Amino acid sequence: MQMLDDMESQKVDLYHEKQVKELCALHALNNLFQDKKAFSKKDLDEICLNLSPDCFINPHRSLLGFGNYDVNVLMAAVQTKDCETIWFDKRKDIRCLSPDNIFGFILNTPSDYKWGFFHLPFKRKHWISFRKIGDVYYNLDSKLESPELIGDDNLLLDYLQSELHEGDKELLLVVSRDIANSGLWKHAYNNLENGQLNSVHKIEENDSEISNRKENSTSKPVLQSMDDL
Repeated sequence: MQMLDDMESQKVDLYHEKQVKELCALHALNNLFQDKKAFSKKDLDEICLNLSPDCFINPHRSLLGFGNYDVNVLMAAVQTKDCETIWFDKRKDIRCLSPDNIFGFILNTPSDYKWGFFHLPFKRKHWISFRKIGDVYYNLDSKLESPELIGDDNLLLDYLQSELHEGDKELLLVVSRDIANSGLWKHAYNNLENGQLNSVHKIEENDSEISNRKENSTSKPVLQSMDDL
């Protein structure tokens, strides 16, 4: 495995927006797509209006309009880039994921609410994007002074797994529409549901039965019990 010091020596151009007001969702999206023009505050505000056109107080952003966009806005924004978002079930082992088929990751984490230097007794959500650029992954958190190097696929999965074990955190996968439809964002063995696995076992059993019949043509056909169907 390549050492972090060696990876840090590799110079790459990274786009990184820093936190302004409550616009972490906007920063997470632009950092994820590595484009300052990917989305604007106006774009996300329009999505809010489209999601709830008849609401006097829009439920998808902060009351004062400073940002604090919810997950519905983020998911709708991602769809405009021909991508889809998938909630990861954190009860599962994160190594079921196939990072090579995932465009990026967005972590939703609790954040303290501050007014100036004062911490208020409220909690809000903070969006953090992770993206593979070159051969390694970076933490593109808008609250960081600069992107934080994580490393290869294994180091990323270890990092995300540890984050999901701490507090009320959720993970979104951002994948292309084709990958979302095919289910290739997870490893192939995870795409087989119980029914499909049973079908595979039945085919193997049937192949074995056919071989036995060929070896002994006088034997009676094997009848499959109703319990096996």
